Amino acid sequence: MDSFLLPALICLAAAVIAVPLAARLGLGSVLGYLAAGIAIGPALALVGAQVEDIRHVAEFGVVLMLFLIGLELEPKVLWRMRTRLVGLGGLQVTLTTLAIMAAAIPALGLGWEQALAVGLVFALSSTAIVLQTLSEKGLMPTNGGRASFSVLLAQDIAVIPMLVALPLLVAAPKARIAPDGSVVRPALEAAQPTHGAEHLSLVAGLPGWGVALVTLGAVAVVILAGHYLIRPVFRFVSMAHLREMYTALALLLVIGIAVLMGMVGLSPALGTFLAGVVLADSEFRHDLEGNIEPFKGLLLGLFFITVGAGIDFQVLLADPLGIFALALGVMVIKGLVLAALGRLFRLKGRDRWLFTLGLAQAGEFGFVILGLAVQQDVLSERLTQTLLLVIALTMLMTPLFFFVYEMVSRRLAVAGIGPDHAPDEIDERNPILIAGIGRFGQVVQRMLQMSGFRATMLDDDLATINLMRKFGIKGFFGNPTRPETLMAAGLGTAQVFVVALDDPAATTRVVIFARRVRPDLTIIARARDRAHAYELYRAGADKIVRELFDSSLRVARYSLEAMGLSTTEARERESAYYDFDRRMVRELADLWQPGVSAEKNEGYLRRARELNGELDTALLSRTAHRRATDPATQRPARGETQADSSIAPADAPEDVADRA
Repeated sequence: MDSFLLPALICLAAAVIAVPLAARLGLGSVLGYLAAGIAIGPALALVGAQVEDIRHVAEFGVVLMLFLIGLELEPKVLWRMRTRLVGLGGLQVTLTTLAIMAAAIPALGLGWEQALAVGLVFALSSTAIVLQTLSEKGLMPTNGGRASFSVLLAQDIAVIPMLVALPLLVAAPKARIAPDGSVVRPALEAAQPTHGAEHLSLVAGLPGWGVALVTLGAVAVVILAGHYLIRPVFRFVSMAHLREMYTALALLLVIGIAVLMGMVGLSPALGTFLAGVVLADSEFRHDLEGNIEPFKGLLLGLFFITVGAGIDFQVLLADPLGIFALALGVMVIKGLVLAALGRLFRLKGRDRWLFTLGLAQAGEFGFVILGLAVQQDVLSERLTQTLLLVIALTMLMTPLFFFVYEMVSRRLAVAGIGPDHAPDEIDERNPILIAGIGRFGQVVQRMLQMSGFRATMLDDDLATINLMRKFGIKGFFGNPTRPETLMAAGLGTAQVFVVALDDPAATTRVVIFARRVRPDLTIIARARDRAHAYELYRAGADKIVRELFDSSLRVARYSLEAMGLSTTEARERESAYYDFDRRMVRELADLWQPGVSAEKNEGYLRRARELNGELDTALLSRTAHRRATDPATQRPARGETQADSSIAPADAPEDVADRA
């Protein structure tokens, strides 16, 4: 136990230090975990062979991750993905395997069997790193993110035939003639991996048809149990009213499926993914997610640490240029295949770059395949060490590729270069122009439409444009930060211009341009926060709406009503706070200095403190005045029926900072 706890302690301590630093630098948690592993392994030699014990435990994080992914996919969604799974994913695995195989024969001097094994190893990408990074950076909903997920899922499925085919790549001994004249063929069992006595298999010694039946039976057990057995078991456990029993049941479910899949020779990750898909539409889905998510995150982090700690720098230092050349060569070959497939499957612009850069590395299943290849004598021990290092290096470089992708994407956005799709021809002019039709802009458009006003809507998210068109709402695809697009949409003749973009910097640029070309135009802009509101005030916006301010006021009003204030009193205090805050924003906007943080602006701080002190006085005086002029205003006793303010129209206006 002590031999396991000490390296585990070191790994956790390194993660606690390195991961927050990497996140603060914008590098993501995965790179932080890998850097922590390098620090405690090759750099400081704080952990040694014991790290392999941790890796065996940490690899279960990948299994948990795929189970959670399965919970997010209903079977009908998976069926809709069949084209990308079979087409995009299948082509990626096949073409990458053949391309790397063709390169490995002359580069490494291997026979076709060994070269094919190398191709299988590097055809896979890192499910753990890519999905973790896509989720952290919010890229999963993009076309590139969805395509990447489809390929990763296809790769996980392809691991099964890879593991089956690997023993067939062993150079088979030739048959010989025995002294009695009979033909002696080498036993096929000699090519099978040798497991310890503790390994339990349900298919050992069975003929081929028996293995197939048992394997299909195991899959059927997972599907049927998930559909018919899990619900009554959950109800039984809920009778105990103990939270830890839900966690125990969730882990029992995942571990049990993983063990069953291992006993029939299937991938535990694939089995748990299948179980997750079966349970995706159950009422216990969210309980399962909540109980397993912490274990998944921790174990995945430990897995990345063990990858970093397992890098053999002696092998690297012996031939650094050669190994780095191999790692870059693998990523270039995979990148070329991915780019070609992205074009074939009509991925555009930044989505294609995300798809190409995100999947160009090798994956964690490559460690499994290489380990089996050594056991099967398909690859030599020395070559395996080099390939392990290449896998680790490609995984180490992947977060950096994502970081570079983000930098390039931001520069493309600043330059006004959107997705690789021709902008729509705008064939109408309306008195109202809306730039950005996300959640914010859609609400604005619907209320205007309900009131009988037509608006021209612009956005560079083609998926959102197409979705709105299905609901009968017309929008135009085009970059709303480009001057020519705005002019084509009618900026020169519009009466009102609503800037509802998600990007604060883009919002400010658009407001500056619109005010320069149309001094008479009414500009209403969406602000991220108070500091952004000051920027928009300087840029020339007429009315500035902080995106969360009005909803925060409503929550405060509901809270006051819940504490016993009448609806009238709560609305009065909401209105009073709104008026005071609007005056406060106007005054502080003149003191705000671009590029200077609020805590370093002495004049701003001094006036803000004075205004905060005046707030309570203003609220009390306004409430007293209200009661003096309206004696009927009384506070009802707790429990007395009041008007339902949740359905009454809000009389408090939005957080609008007027220029007047």
